[in-house]
Amino acid sequence: MKKAVISGTGLFTPEQSISNEELVGAYNAWAEGWNAANAEAIAAGEIEAKTPSSEAFIEKASGIKARYVMDKSGIIDPERMLPHLPARGDDELSILAEMAVKAAQDAMKAWGKPVSEIGAVICAASNMQRPYPAMAIEVQQALGIEGFAFDMNVACSSATFGIKTAADFVASGSVKAVLMVNPEICSAHLNFKDRDSHFIFGDVATAVIIEAEDQAGPGGWDIVGTKLQTSFSNNIRNNFGFLNRAALPTDGHEPVSSDGLSDKMFVQQGRKVFKEVVPMVSEMILDHAAELSLDPHGLKRLWLHQANINMNTLIGRKVLGREPEPGENVIILDDYANTSSAGSIIAFHLHHDGFAPGDTGLICSFGAGYSAGTVFVRKRP
Repeated sequence: MKKAVISGTGLFTPEQSISNEELVGAYNAWAEGWNAANAEAIAAGEIEAKTPSSEAFIEKASGIKARYVMDKSGIIDPERMLPHLPARGDDELSILAEMAVKAAQDAMKAWGKPVSEIGAVICAASNMQRPYPAMAIEVQQALGIEGFAFDMNVACSSATFGIKTAADFVASGSVKAVLMVNPEICSAHLNFKDRDSHFIFGDVATAVIIEAEDQAGPGGWDIVGTKLQTSFSNNIRNNFGFLNRAALPTDGHEPVSSDGLSDKMFVQQGRKVFKEVVPMVSEMILDHAAELSLDPHGLKRLWLHQANINMNTLIGRKVLGREPEPGENVIILDDYANTSSAGSIIAFHLHHDGFAPGDTGLICSFGAGYSAGTVFVRKRP
């Protein structure tokens, strides 16, 4: 079995960014209008008034200060409160594929090898814009890659699941190298009218190239070990799908709540997620390190899923057995927010400097499912 190496990473960041101040201003303007329109029902105790959001609340709850998005104007428009992303024709490159291609080109530039060396493309992301044809095949065609391609979705854990899958393809000799991309337009499945979650997500795309050790050049990262875990939970859920139309009542009218199709967007029980996921992920990391005979306290850096600064801080303490030094437990969600599958890859891509050959680190993602993936890496000479 051949060993797999991470030989290149890439990042596409949208040009537009929304600060907490801008997001709060839009939400509070919408909430004020909603309260005014429903004043009688609120006064009668039939419904509850919408509570204003605040910058202090957002930063304390999440550590997020801003987020990049594909469309800013629609999100901060109190009359719309969602991005405006016009449909493209079937003969045009789709928006997710376009983002993935840009991230892939960045990764291939760092890799420095011809595209002909890549034998497979995996598009691993939390929300695909269509069931088929696969986004990965569209990316494959756009980049002129031969071989095969497919999509996979394990929500926020998709990237580590994708790395594991790619490493297995390489190990078996099926292909020389795999391109794994993570395009995420999380703003399109976020309910910006929900005070508890309107600040969580941002948009981005990342890419990783995994190849066989015997053909890898100097540098890069040996994949020391990968491990995946899932445990079913409804505490993070998105009910959007093609079967929604088949659930219409016989009169053809779709029942909607006062908040519209809120259950067809991102929904979570945040406190339950925190309580259940932190120990699950911490134990998984420590167990996997023990299986690989690695000392978790000796890890030079943690590149964790960027969900919430409080979750990341606690997991970092449990894994390292102490308070992490500055830069050891990488946090990028202050600028990027939660970017689902891409978060840990952004952290790895932007903050992998300062490693000597033999130094080890951990890429870890976790989220809906529940799902979690760990990828221990070691710097190559």
